[in-house]
Amino acid sequence: MSTDTALRPVADTNTIAGLIAADELQPGSPAAIRGLESFLSKIRRAEQLTGRRFAEFAPDLQDALILRRLQQMIGTLQSNPSWAARLAAAGITGAVRDFDQWQSIPLTDKTVMRDLYMGERQGLAVPLSFGGFEIVASGGTSSGQPVETVYSLHELQDTYEFAGEFMGRYQLAPFFDEDAPKWVMTTLADYNLWSSGTMVGGVLQKIPGTNYLGIGPVTKDVFGHLMRYIGPKAFMSITASVAALPELGSELSDDARRSLRVALYGSGVLNARHREELKAAYPNVSILSYFAATQAEAIALQLDPASPWLATVPGLHLVEIVGPDGRWVKDGEEGELVVTRLHAHEAPLPRLLIGDRVIRRPGVAGAGLNTMQFEYVGRSGDVIHLGDTQFSAKRVLDGLGHGLAAIGIDLNRAAREVQFVNDRRNRRLTLLVAADEPEIINRQVGLIGAHGTYQMFGDALIRSLSLFNQGEANFHYLAKTGYHLELRFVPPGAPEINRTAVGKTPLLCDKQQ
Repeated sequence: MSTDTALRPVADTNTIAGLIAADELQPGSPAAIRGLESFLSKIRRAEQLTGRRFAEFAPDLQDALILRRLQQMIGTLQSNPSWAARLAAAGITGAVRDFDQWQSIPLTDKTVMRDLYMGERQGLAVPLSFGGFEIVASGGTSSGQPVETVYSLHELQDTYEFAGEFMGRYQLAPFFDEDAPKWVMTTLADYNLWSSGTMVGGVLQKIPGTNYLGIGPVTKDVFGHLMRYIGPKAFMSITASVAALPELGSELSDDARRSLRVALYGSGVLNARHREELKAAYPNVSILSYFAATQAEAIALQLDPASPWLATVPGLHLVEIVGPDGRWVKDGEEGELVVTRLHAHEAPLPRLLIGDRVIRRPGVAGAGLNTMQFEYVGRSGDVIHLGDTQFSAKRVLDGLGHGLAAIGIDLNRAAREVQFVNDRRNRRLTLLVAADEPEIINRQVGLIGAHGTYQMFGDALIRSLSLFNQGEANFHYLAKTGYHLELRFVPPGAPEINRTAVGKTPLLCDKQQ
């Protein structure tokens, strides 16, 4: 698309917002909702008016069209009795005036999702009897509780196209700069309604100028065959599968190794040990995060390997980072990640709590790209309950890393997997660390004795509280809880570490019984 606007009228916010006409704001029936022009078509018209891609619009122009779409979404939901009652209870009976009023709409958690989108599915704007929908279940990394999301199939295709274009232009283009066939592959596969293979694969298939390989669970021989294809390659999967790439490609030629340009991990954090192994095995690889959820196939993408900040895809979702009051936090502040799918006439779901905590970071600003950024902190459910006090598992882990460094153990480089196990019934909190030669590290930890380990663990717990803003505690408080604190290194693949049905390793396993 040309960026030359010399012969084009300058579009203002009213012109851009007016692309969604007044008579489209309150469709009164499922058939009328089905007849609405897609949000992607509105974005395309805005791009034609300005001669720029939506991601390059000035923020006020982006906001004008997004707010108008949100007004249309609320107008749609007000024709649904369940949603109309929920919105009215929050004081929303007419159009949403601005983003400030938008923030007064109640957040949607997984309980609300179950009530409105499972069973009788009373929250749907268009009933399932119309057909053309897909049902997807949550992977349940933290809670293990299944939650279903309903998508319009043709609206999913719009999001795949829009996200794929952004991914190709702003994330992969710097690494795919040669004149050769370009490949994007993923091992993600659908499993028990957990449809990551379909949804992320849908985005990857739409990256312009690339070829797609949906390989699923793959053997070393097949992976070697694919890596011999001529041209640069990107590999996308969950963190554990990306960490396994060095072993998977252990028999590759040097040329094949050099052809892997991007490794995209789609869940959690890839630790220093795995990064070093990837760099050693694939000398040209850049390691980037592809941040998604079952309810949103592409929330944000890491654009710079040197920075952990993630850039959202403008016009795909409204991404919010909120405090306890449900209102937006400022740059540098931590909050809950909230997502609203903008391309969802038929099954809208405003202000969904994804279940992740992130830090709001300064946005990308300039002629080439304008969008918000955040930094991943951890799962919202990664909270250790000891008595009446809550501790951030991520911050406790960071504290233990500092404590272990003082006795010569680099936790980031030693660990292949980590997991806290909170056995509430027996009052035992254990950090399990999967590492090579765990016996040697356990002996090293043993030199400080049980009391020294308790002091180190307890100090990490206490120090985490001031950062987590949960009040104060001390060793006297920890003693009153009656908890035994244990640090144990185990071999990779040890059965003590709990994993989900799709192979993810939750940071916290909370045994409440």
